[in-house]
Amino acid sequence: MVALLSFIDAQPDDNFVVVFDDVKRASRDTRGFLDLRDAFRERGVRVESPNFSFDETPESEFVETVIAAQGALERKQNGRQVKQKMSVRVSLGYWCHLEPTGYRFEKVEGHGKLMVRDEPLASIVHEGLEGYASGRFQTQAELGQFLQDDPRFSRGASGLVGAARVSQLLQQPLYAGYINSEAYGLSWKKAQHEPLISLETYEKIQKRRDSKAKAPKRANIGDEFALRRIAVCACCEAPLRSSFSKGRHGVRYPYYLCQTRECEAYGKSIKRDVLEDDVGAIVKRLEPAEGLTTLVAAMFRKAWDIRQAQAADVARVIKRQIVGIERDVEKTLDRLVDTSSQTVIRAFERKVDQLEKEKALLSERAVNQAQPTRSFEEQLEPALAFLTNPWKLWESGEIALRRIVLKLAFAGHIKCCRNEGARTPEISLPFKALGAFCSAEVKNGGRPWNRTRRASPRGSYSPLPHLAACRPLRH
Repeated sequence: MVALLSFIDAQPDDNFVVVFDDVKRASRDTRGFLDLRDAFRERGVRVESPNFSFDETPESEFVETVIAAQGALERKQNGRQVKQKMSVRVSLGYWCHLEPTGYRFEKVEGHGKLMVRDEPLASIVHEGLEGYASGRFQTQAELGQFLQDDPRFSRGASGLVGAARVSQLLQQPLYAGYINSEAYGLSWKKAQHEPLISLETYEKIQKRRDSKAKAPKRANIGDEFALRRIAVCACCEAPLRSSFSKGRHGVRYPYYLCQTRECEAYGKSIKRDVLEDDVGAIVKRLEPAEGLTTLVAAMFRKAWDIRQAQAADVARVIKRQIVGIERDVEKTLDRLVDTSSQTVIRAFERKVDQLEKEKALLSERAVNQAQPTRSFEEQLEPALAFLTNPWKLWESGEIALRRIVLKLAFAGHIKCCRNEGARTPEISLPFKALGAFCSAEVKNGGRPWNRTRRASPRGSYSPLPHLAACRPLRH
């Protein structure tokens, strides 16, 4: 209507007739209808309708007012009905408003319109939230940069993922599968749609948001050096730094080096490929003695059964805790009814909200305890594949996979010397139990080995000539 009046004002010399197919189409608000009629009169615009005769008589004005009031009444009644229906649907666990990023509405049999995952946005949001909860993204700015760098992620009109957008993603309980709405009086209502993260992950995110801010992410974190923060100097045991040196024609050569001024190895560099090949040779020898795979599988099965029994006991305890929380909620609500102080009422409401959140967390833990995400066979296969041959992961060459191998295979840092190479670190418990290394000479920081190379290709020589696989362990 504002655009219509502007169009009329722009052509003051023309005579206009405005046609409404029904009086209610002019306005569904009494005051708005009267103001619009006055605006038309001021501009000399004639109003017509096939269903009503607009006259400048008191009777016509009265009828117009009654019809407009009836339209306003219908609008308010429709609004009330919509709110009631939406309130009921939300109380059943169905979100009725604009869907958050990563979801879309789809008709599902037995549910009506239900939020479902909207790929690839759902996977991007999942990775971002899990990364922030685990510390992969130390700040919200890093998370925003991650989303900004992915061309598949939706952006605003500015083409940027702003701080407000990131904050909304981190605070959205719908991603955890819960509805928390003051407008509908709901606190942590279990939703019908599939969550992207667990409620436990959501709580980790909120704790990180409320914690002290961390330093921003460094531009260079050594993503091309697998031994960064794992390799230490054999002389001073300080972590080795990584860097590139430029040669002729701009070629870059990667090196590890010690930068502790008091150390005798200060400034002496080690070629990255040479040192990582030495460590790879150690990883390659991490193989269990023959005949232990069956024993390991049996041990895992026994541990699995014990964990299952423990999980059932924990689930029973959690259910008792949930019953206790429900009693506390009832007591708090009874006290809330008896008080008239607004301060006390707000305090009780906060307590009820906190109890509902604790109840939701316990309910989710009970479900996770009772139902493992994968079967024993699905869990056993990748574990045995890694224990029997971690070299396959190392040989892939991916920095992230190599770091996983080092963290799982070794219990401490790897001491490295420029002239003697990498020394054998302390082996982690699983590989010790499998009998991969049990030589009395192999200890963390043990005696260095004399490094000699053969004419064979790199990696084919044995950097640990004094080590030998021990006999199978006796059960």
